[in-house]
Amino acid sequence: MTDREVMEFDVVIVGGGPAGLSAACRIMQRAKIEEKEISVCLVEKGSEIGAHILSGAVIDQKALAELFPDWQAMGAPLHTKVNQDELYWLGSDSTAKQFSQWMIPKTLHNDGNYVISLGNLCRWLAEQAEALGVEIFPGFSAAHLAYNENGHVEGIVTGDMGLAEDGSEKDGFMPGMLLKAKYTLFAEGCRGHLGKELIARFELDKDKAPQHYGLGIKELWDVPASQSKPGTVIHTAGWPLGKEAGGGGFLYHLENNQVVVGLIVDLNYKNPYLSPYDEFQKYKHHPIISEHLKGAKRVSYGARAIAKGGWASLPKMSFPGGLVIGCDAGTLNPAKIKGTHTAMKSGMLAAESIFNALQLETPPAELLEFNAILKDSWLGKELQQARNFVPVMHKLGTFWGGAYNWLDQNFFAGGLPFTFNDMTPDYASTEPAEKHIAPEYKKPDGLLSFDKLSSVFLSNTNHEENQPCHLQLKDPNIPIQSNLPKYNEPAQFYCPAGVYEVVESNNESIFQINSQNCIHCKTCDIKDPAQNITWVTPEGAGGPNYPNM
Repeated sequence: MTDREVMEFDVVIVGGGPAGLSAACRIMQRAKIEEKEISVCLVEKGSEIGAHILSGAVIDQKALAELFPDWQAMGAPLHTKVNQDELYWLGSDSTAKQFSQWMIPKTLHNDGNYVISLGNLCRWLAEQAEALGVEIFPGFSAAHLAYNENGHVEGIVTGDMGLAEDGSEKDGFMPGMLLKAKYTLFAEGCRGHLGKELIARFELDKDKAPQHYGLGIKELWDVPASQSKPGTVIHTAGWPLGKEAGGGGFLYHLENNQVVVGLIVDLNYKNPYLSPYDEFQKYKHHPIISEHLKGAKRVSYGARAIAKGGWASLPKMSFPGGLVIGCDAGTLNPAKIKGTHTAMKSGMLAAESIFNALQLETPPAELLEFNAILKDSWLGKELQQARNFVPVMHKLGTFWGGAYNWLDQNFFAGGLPFTFNDMTPDYASTEPAEKHIAPEYKKPDGLLSFDKLSSVFLSNTNHEENQPCHLQLKDPNIPIQSNLPKYNEPAQFYCPAGVYEVVESNNESIFQINSQNCIHCKTCDIKDPAQNITWVTPEGAGGPNYPNM
């Protein structure tokens, strides 16, 4: 048994995103007001806070205003207010229909919102958390859950450092630490590997619809000053996905002559040949998008899965020893296409519950009341109002589902007396290859479209060499013996970083995993039709290093 250093805290938080950082700040704010001593530790697997943060991002600032009412005077990095809001239906690679403002669902109006870098906001939140007394450990992955003799969560174990690919100890090996806490908050983001384990172990998703996901792919571009339109927000539906998949595109103008452009592809698509990455490369050639990128330079690339199932897929968030919050649970509001303000609010509500429990002589093992508190909050009401948004799109398609949502959101505030559910997990939607034709994708032109490897380079992704592979196969035979003949092994298409390849050697097909390329999007863990791939944390600080995504 490995001898580990043990550190004890009142609260341990896993994940330095908006949910975890907001929880940390709120707990310490309460402690300061009440003059209580509370120890809070936050671990973040990225090399620094913000390194693994990727989002659109247009933010509704109401949660931030609750957390820090004077956020503007404090210098929060919200500089660009939305001043132009456009929505298009793309009919082909050259046609587009702009929706009038009255035709846009109220939930998609961005009045009062800001175009931001979520990574930079998280860096700012971390500064506030540290000033309040939170201990932040970047570069430390939460590798394992720690349980006490009652089977309750008592903290986490950080990843071992210095293991070779075969699991043996290299020179300089350092075992991970056991971080024990009275309560542990899990805020790992979408498809967190510990959150996934907790949901399964404690059956937190019992009687819930399966979580549904999208893959968001995003680039950051420097544009000529003459083309910069800070505050312009563009959303699109339709082409290039069409009938092949749900989803949509976006393009936002930031400050400092920068533009973000991206495509979200719903992961319940059927065609195993579909490549979300190549759909995105195609998307940038549409005139509605390309006109904003003339003479521009691409400076960063990233991708991340998005939990978008909404209210029907939201699990019970409490378990003995802690809470699962933010996108780890799936608090994104799909009707608004926004998850930052909801993640922050879930963290703040969690902080209030934990602080109150810590004041009791005997704190309860499980914060059961948290689920009702969240339901009764504005966060719960937002998610309930948007409960049909995703399942109705899955049932009726992007166009007719969008029409239903327009009627429901604009005239009934999400109150139409119908409840739709999609009980088919995204991976189970994948159909055999024989039912589909592989889409044709043009060779990248190096101006608007690019290959995967050059894109991964721009994500600044790095993993320590000679370490155990963090993409684990339950059965190494399934990719070639089962997935290849039935689905043409879709991992080689759905991965946006070229991690998975089927290569031929001596007249034999081999499933090759290029784990160095992994940008931690979690798509493989979600979309593999055999559910054979499990994403676990690599050594701390491994993965992408996003500058201001």
